[in-house]
This record gives sequence, structure tokens and C-alpha cells, in this order.
Amino acid sequence: MKKIRFYKLTVLLILLLAAGISTSFFFSQETRDFRIAKNLDIFFSLFRELNIFYVDEINPDRIIKSGIDNMLRTLDPYTVYYPEADADEFAFMTTGKYGGIGAYVRKSGDYVVISEVFKGFPADKAGIKAGDLVIKVDGTSIKGFTTDKVSEKLKGSPGTDITLTIERNGKELDTPLKREKISNPPVPYFGMLDDKTGYIRFTNFTQNSTEDVRNALTSLRNSNPRQLILDLRGNPGGLLTEAVETVNLFVGPGNPVVATNGKVKQYDENFKTTKAAVDEKIPIAILINRGSASAAEIVAGAIQDLDRGVIVGQRSYGKGLVQVTRQLSYGTQLKVTTAKYYIPSGRCIQALDFSHPNEDGSVGIIPDSLISEFKTRNGRIVRDGGGISPDIEVLPEQISQIATELYLRNYIFDFATRYYWSHPAINTPSQFSLTDKDFDDFRNFLINRNFSYSTVTEESLNELISNARKEKYYDLHKELFTELEKNISHSLDHDLSVFREEIYELLEDEIISRYFYESGSIAWTIRKDEQVHKALEILNNKETYTSILNGKSGPILVSTDNRQSSAGTYFTKDNMSAHQEPV
Repeated sequence: MKKIRFYKLTVLLILLLAAGISTSFFFSQETRDFRIAKNLDIFFSLFRELNIFYVDEINPDRIIKSGIDNMLRTLDPYTVYYPEADADEFAFMTTGKYGGIGAYVRKSGDYVVISEVFKGFPADKAGIKAGDLVIKVDGTSIKGFTTDKVSEKLKGSPGTDITLTIERNGKELDTPLKREKISNPPVPYFGMLDDKTGYIRFTNFTQNSTEDVRNALTSLRNSNPRQLILDLRGNPGGLLTEAVETVNLFVGPGNPVVATNGKVKQYDENFKTTKAAVDEKIPIAILINRGSASAAEIVAGAIQDLDRGVIVGQRSYGKGLVQVTRQLSYGTQLKVTTAKYYIPSGRCIQALDFSHPNEDGSVGIIPDSLISEFKTRNGRIVRDGGGISPDIEVLPEQISQIATELYLRNYIFDFATRYYWSHPAINTPSQFSLTDKDFDDFRNFLINRNFSYSTVTEESLNELISNARKEKYYDLHKELFTELEKNISHSLDHDLSVFREEIYELLEDEIISRYFYESGSIAWTIRKDEQVHKALEILNNKETYTSILNGKSGPILVSTDNRQSSAGTYFTKDNMSAHQEPV
């Protein structure tokens, strides 16, 4: 039946192409439609010849998918093709929901390890913990499987059964689970920072996510907050309508939030607030960073353009494009960019150049000649061309190389696992801290694991020495090179001592998440968060807060740091993370 359908579709395609090509007899100049038909015919002919004559069997699904993906790469980064097999991934992106066990996994040697467990979901209820190594699924070994492949095996329809074989402390355990509908909470934490400041961490603009923010606001109002911090750092965005609803929580009806403008004019829209706000008066500070994108930028930009609150942090990602989903044949989908969006001042924060992104994918510095100025409601100058620039810029503290190596190579993670199983319980996050003995244990743990690394300076010197040997300068200056090697060499004890504080923080953060999940980790980390502290400082100084909104105070730069990792990448606590997949 599938073959018959395929041949019918092939014949239909050939007939359509033939009809397109025949137009060349009636037009002396190629029309756009003819060029489309001609190139489709070339593509079909090429694939046919490959299928017949290529020396090995070709995989039609893979080769066509590669062709589609490379075609879309000539457009913007957000127009994406989803084959039928990726339908669950797409649904997760838009709804935050999927069928699974409620955890994250990431690669660990030949297997994957549980990197985080969601409170109250099947993995948590079955007693699975972060640090458990997954070695079998329903009795089948997953040795060598990628995290994507394991994620695919662990996900499934809610209500279906699955058995994981995990390795913990050298022992294998069979753990039966029943999959459920998993929903990542868009507001993983909210609370009072002090007797007058509310705090909300908002991580995703998925379906109905604004209701979670509304509920957090309503709950906080029982504590009578007089000011609020809305944390959008690392929020990749999502649904535009949810962004409009979120702005409406703080701005009354009739205010512009965002307008879309694209090729198909009938889809252009102007979005305004339509409901009564939860609180139109409370002073607000919104936290953003390089990972704040799309709908998160609409919220931050609208709040800034309407002079409703101050923006604190780093320049945001720079995504001012709107995508819609188009259903294709055989269960496939296309997420296609259809418009640009413009926030109340009239600016579009989309990066002007897709071809030269930063390592995190965000746009680089835009030349001044390409930037236009706009004005907020109070007449403040704001600019387009690549993200939302904060009113108060707080550049993140750079992480030392040893701390980066310890985190990315899972030494922090593995020690936290060992700590958890040797300490049945700890105090509340606010009361917890590692002891000097714990840090000594960590040092011995690293020694036993033969931890070592090279600094950027050492690697640069080794390259210099290599070049000097090739050019026969080394022997002429051997004493100088030897002295340099001696002076810049590092030791584990020295680096652990110098960078003790930040290593402590990474260890404590990872350990606390084992006992108190994501919400406990957030509650602990914001205590020492520089951006949170700066937001508090601004909110507590009403004169400064008002002067910023009235345009009497220009953008403020708070801190900077140029430390760099061995890979040439600047690491901070915001961008230092390992690839993991939801399951």
C-alpha cells in the first residue's frame, strides 16, 4: 500500500513539474514559478540517479532530511523542519509537556546518567536519584547510546510501563516505573527575598505559563511585597501570546505590547493588553542575560519601552522573529519564520546579521551605522539591532579554569553524588554549607581520580616552545624557556586554595539540588547572586529607580571580568552547562 501511494505521488510530482516546465515555451524569460518547478525537477532527477546508480544503498529518509536541513540553513536559524519522529520534541517545546519519567539525562562514559530528577514525578516516586547510571531499558543494554537515543527510548505514552536497570554504588537495581505526562513548571521557584521584595524565576513561555506567574504573584501578595524581581535569565522564550499576557500582569488594558509584520499581511497583528493588571504600581526589576530570548525579550522590552520597570543584567539574545507551525505530509512539520515583531517603541530587537553569531548563538556587536534610535514612553533613548540592552548592566563573574574543568568534566557532579549517599539528610538550603573537612575530602577525591588540567598560559607556552624548536630558537634561549615554565606552572593545591570560594559555591549548589530539587537550588544560589543584589540595590533606592525610568540616569555598568577558559570560551555560572535531555 505504501509503495502504491509512493508511486502515485511520484507520478503526480512529475506531472506537476512537467506542467511547470512547459511554461518556458510561452515565456521568453523565466518566471519565479518556472524557476521553482525547474529546480524541483533537478532535485528529483538527482535523487533518482543517486538511488539507481550510487555504489551503496542510500537511506532516503536521512539524505532528504540532510537536504532539507541544509536548505533551511540558508535562511534564519529558527526555520526548522521536524520529521515525524521528532513530533514529541516539538510538542515539548511549545507545551512543556511530554510522556516520560520526569528527569534529565546526560552522557557519562558509555552510558547516560540521571542528572536531575523532577519532584513528584515517576522517577522521583520510584526512588531514582541524580547520579544513577542507566545501563538497561526494559532489559536491553543501552551501552553506547547517545542521550538523544536514550531520551527517545525512555519517553512514551502516559500510563505505559518501563523498567530501568540502574547502577548505584556498584550495584545494579531494576526499577519499574509507569510513565506520566511530564510538565516542566515554567515557574520553578518564587518567594520573598526579604520582608519587602518578592522574587519569581520564570523559565519558559509555554502554554498557560502566564497562569503560573499570576499564581506566584497572587501568593506573594499575601506577604505584602513592596517591590518585585522577575528573573528571565536563561528563558529561551516560546509563545508570543503568553508574553503579551505576562506584560498584562503589570500593565493595565489598552497598552501596546508587540506588533508583528510579515509578507502575508493578513497575519499582521497588533497585540495590546486587554485585562486589568494584577499590580500596576509595584516597582519591578527584570533580570536578563544572553540566554533571554524571543518572548522573554518581548516582556523585558515592553516593560522597558513602557517605562514600567528597570532591566538589570546583560544584553539579551536578539531574536525578533515570529514563527508559526505548518503541518506537512506524513506527520512532519515546518516551523517557519513569518514575521518580525516590534515592541512598543517601534524597534525590532532582531539581530541584523545571522552569519556571524557569538558562540552561544546570539548576535555580536552591531556597527553604530546600522543601529537606529527609538524612544520609550518617557522619552528615554533605546536602540534596535540585537537584543534588549539593560538599564543597569551587570556583567557576570567569569569562572576560573579549574572550576570550569571540574564542572564540565563531572567532578563536581560525581562528588555531590558521593556526598549525598554518605549524608542521609542536611539542613535547609539557607543553613547548609560545606565544612573544611568536606573540602579536604573533595581534594582527596580529585587526587584519587587523577584529576589534572592545563592552563591557557601553559598551553600557549607549549605552543611557543614547539614553534621555537621548529625555528631553532629554543636551544639559544633554553634557560629563558625553562624559567618561564617554572614560573607559570600550576599545582592542584594552589589552585584549589586560590579559587576555593567559587568551587565551594559550585559544590554546594550541586549538593543542595540533590536534597531540595531545582527550587532548593534556586533559593540557595540567589543569596549570592550579583544581579539579584544589584536589582535589590536599585529597588531599595527609590530616587535611583525613578531617575532611570525618567531618563535622568543613563545605562550603568557595574562589573566586568576578562578571564578565559582553555577552550577560548568565556565561562560564567550562566552559560556553564552540560548537554542533557528530558526523559
